[in-house]
Amino acid sequence: MLFLVVSVLLVAQQPIERIDLNVIHKIKTAELGGGGGFGGGGGRGGGRGPAPIMETMYNLTDRYGPRLTNSPQFRAAGEWAVGQLKEWGLSNVHLEKWATAPPPSAAADNAAGGRGARAAIPSWEMTEYQGAMVSPTYMPIIGYPQAWSGSTDGKVTGDAIMVANPTSMADMDKLHGTLKGKIVLLGTGPLELDFPDKPLGTRYTDAELLAIVPEQLPTGGGAGRGGRGGAGGPQLSQEEQRAVMARLATFWKDEGALLTVTANARGSSGVVFAGGLPLAGDPTKNLPVVAITAENFDRVARLLEHSVPVKLAFNIQTKFDMSQTESFNVIAEIPGATKPSELVMVGGHFDSWHTGTGATDNGAGSAVAMEVMRILKSANVKMDRTVRMALWGGEEEGLLGSAAYVKEHFADPATMKTTAEHDGFAGYFNIDNGTGKIRGIYLQGNEMVRPIFEQWFAAIKDLTPGVITIRNTGGTDHQSYDAVGLPGFQFIQDPMDYETRTHHSDMDTYEHLQPTDLKQIAVVEAIFVYNAAMREQMIPRKPLPHPELLEQQTKPLLDLYPGAVPPE
Repeated sequence: MLFLVVSVLLVAQQPIERIDLNVIHKIKTAELGGGGGFGGGGGRGGGRGPAPIMETMYNLTDRYGPRLTNSPQFRAAGEWAVGQLKEWGLSNVHLEKWATAPPPSAAADNAAGGRGARAAIPSWEMTEYQGAMVSPTYMPIIGYPQAWSGSTDGKVTGDAIMVANPTSMADMDKLHGTLKGKIVLLGTGPLELDFPDKPLGTRYTDAELLAIVPEQLPTGGGAGRGGRGGAGGPQLSQEEQRAVMARLATFWKDEGALLTVTANARGSSGVVFAGGLPLAGDPTKNLPVVAITAENFDRVARLLEHSVPVKLAFNIQTKFDMSQTESFNVIAEIPGATKPSELVMVGGHFDSWHTGTGATDNGAGSAVAMEVMRILKSANVKMDRTVRMALWGGEEEGLLGSAAYVKEHFADPATMKTTAEHDGFAGYFNIDNGTGKIRGIYLQGNEMVRPIFEQWFAAIKDLTPGVITIRNTGGTDHQSYDAVGLPGFQFIQDPMDYETRTHHSDMDTYEHLQPTDLKQIAVVEAIFVYNAAMREQMIPRKPLPHPELLEQQTKPLLDLYPGAVPPE
């Protein structure tokens, strides 16, 4: 009896959320029942043709992608997004600019023996690529220059040489005088590729979803992306690490290598995974660096292993514009009716890597955020708080766009001095795990929000099971909010083929998007945004973090990556 009484009292103490089922029906109808108006060309307004969200996806990917931060494609996509958002009748639509150059006091700029200050992010694009093995027999090589790679002097041909990536000054000293005119494969031999005996794309089973839930003390590990394994070999001091990174930045070019070639064991079945070079010093002086398929890499490696000479030929042409180093976030609003100074935000990162067209990472999150705003505007629902959308630049380089925005509008993490906007902030919702349906949400360690989200999910059980876990998840822009004590959340999504096929690869294209899933994401997120905008009280917050704790968390990253903040 005592147990039952206590249980009833605990339930009674939980506030009952106001759930407007009529508005939920309007939101569903606006997305799933014909688009919700606006007309316009290109299938954006319903009727025949693609659903509005898929038309947005087409523009972000096929028409304007890829969207490498500050590239011409990134800028063209931003201008298009502004025009589309204005066409939909949204308010305060603009590109909010931020500087990509770090402050002179950044720890990485003071690295002893470095190339100088960390560089700003330049405008860069690849304009031409050809690669081949020309002897002992001809084989085309599937590959892409890494972001911010330099160009070859036209077509260059050289002997292939396999070299383990140096991790110390001694390693580099041993290679001195052996690399001139060579094309360097970075590795120790052929990559070991797993046999593809599992489906490339999957959805969470009920058991797998339940396995995400139990974690009493959130550690940040095991959930989401962002984990990095420990490196083997001798441990260097911070000063030694900085010195090695500084010398390695120009080592290959100083030794006369023509270019370096990389591959990733994830890239089996012809998929190329690529990222970017460290942004340090003058990136226009970077040596050409190309990422190729694991199968092409392994064939060359096996030939070299058997002492068969291999000649490779590449023509890599890239273009820098160092006058275009200022980036932007895309902003749009629906003004609040009774509490316009209080704010709910929705977003995802707008930038991508350059090998695919940035569809699942993160055209999906950007298109969904735009669609949330289109749904809420077209459904003509009145909201107490202002709803603001932000599409972030520079996420792939270290959450730079969202961090700059949070610092400008809400709080400086270095001092935790907050603004009036910080006081009126009611929550941020983020999508950045591909095209898969929403299956739940990470609480980011904020246990106070659990009963609220439980009730929100209960009203849409036909759309999602609404699994809730206390765990943190990393590697995306909600962390910029969480870092200054603001409630920021990332949803749990079905994995699909995100980690196996599309994340940071040349397969990140429109074909890997799932229209039905994207519509579901847009509806669920629009309902969450609406509920947050209409809730009597703002979403509960965790205590403000201490600046010294934040510095302890970020300083090791700056010490380890003195050229750039590591990408996700």
